This record gives sequence, structure tokens and C-alpha cells, in this order.
Amino acid sequence: MKRTFSIVLSMLLTLNVATSAQEVESFVAGLLNRYPKSRLLDIYKSSFQDYMGAEHLVGDTASVSAYLERELASAGLDDLMPWYYEPCGMRGNYVRVSLRAVNEGFITAEALLDAFISSANTTERPSVEQWAARWHEIVGVIDLMELSLPFYGQDTRFIDDMLSQGKYALSHSPEYRQAYNPHYRIVRRDIFERDILPSLPCRCCQ
Repeated sequence: MKRTFSIVLSMLLTLNVATSAQEVESFVAGLLNRYPKSRLLDIYKSSFQDYMGAEHLVGDTASVSAYLERELASAGLDDLMPWYYEPCGMRGNYVRVSLRAVNEGFITAEALLDAFISSANTTERPSVEQWAARWHEIVGVIDLMELSLPFYGQDTRFIDDMLSQGKYALSHSPEYRQAYNPHYRIVRRDIFERDILPSLPCRCCQ
């Protein structure tokens, strides 16, 4: 159903000054162009990674290290996306670093693990309430875009219910995982630029 101009204007006026409707539209269009099998769940995931960073603080480094080693052993180069890194969300406050960068020998598993743990443990994470308010701004614009995303209503309700329980982290949709087989770690942009980026090929080589 088409929305009236007054509803559109009201939605735009409620956006945080740091986030314009144009930014949301550009981000969503770009994500869907790269990953057309995405659902709202995947747009949400990229957005909260940009805003919140890693899903949890890292206490048990041994378990996190062992999990990374298992994932590296099971994910061959043919299973990985062709890029070495990509920014999260609209602002790229965090970066997804592909395990391809380790498998091809540009960085070590230890370097990626250290950057991931540092990013997770040194960041003052916003509250779930702050993130929920931000997400409702974002999804309000997405709703106006009328994208006909699969399972849109179901995903919207699932996310709202999750946030109402004080939770915010979720997995990629089954469709995204099957189509793109994501294997990456989230690294804060300043840590990425200092510790990871100098060892990687330029973006034009991705």
C-alpha cells in the first residue's frame, strides 16, 4: 500500500540527524545489489554490526581461537566470498574481514583473532534500547522503499520480539548462508586500518 506524503515526511523528520533516509536507501540498495538473496534479517545484521560491533564480549579466548581454527580448516577458498573485507552497514564503523585473507596468507589467524578480540572487548557498546531506536528509524525507511523482501512481515515481527526481550544479535538468514556461505570476523575500523589493512591487497584487487 502506498504511503501518504505526510507519513513519509513524518518518518524523515524522526530520523536521527546522523542518519538520513538517503543513506539508508543507498546502503540497502547496495547490499541487495551485492547479495540479492538477502532478507530483512541480513540487512538488520549488517546494520547492528555497524552500530554495535561484535555480538558479545570475548572472555574465553581459548574457545574463540579453537572455533576460528575449526572454521579455517573447514572453509576452503572455493567456499569463501571473493573479497578480503567489506564495511558493515551505512557507516563502516566495523569491517567484516573474510577468512580468505588468512587462507591466502595475507594475515595470520592470530592477527585476525587479536583484532577481533580487541574490537569486541575495548568497545563501549551502546545499550539495546539505543540500538532498537536506531533500528526502528532504519526499518521505517526500508518499509517506505516497498522492496517486497521475502518473509518481510515475519522478519519484522521476529526482530521486534527479539529487541523487546533485550536481545539484539541474530544469525544470517538461511537463504543468505546457502547462497554466500559467509565466513568472517568483525573488526573495529580503526583497529582494522592499523593492524589488518596494511597487509591486504588494495580494494581494486578484490
